[in-house]
Amino acid sequence: MSLTVHQQITIHQLRVDSVTNSSVLQVGAAGSIRSLSQLSNTGGFTEPAPQLGGDNPLSFVPLPNPV
Repeated sequence: MSLTVHQQITIHQLRVDSVTNSSVLQVGAAGSIRSLSQLSNTGGFTEPAPQLGGDNPLSFVPLPNPV
């Protein structure tokens, strides 16, 4: 079976609220979506981040309840 798709898409504004490691954003038709995972050290860190807990203030940030 052969399928040919011709399309024209005009996007005036696109708002993306959240992007995670497993996000897929597709506009239009796609024959296949291939996964790609890239790990980048853009901050130039040389050691692991400190563990959360104890006196670390990041442990106490309230998170929203799932709806």
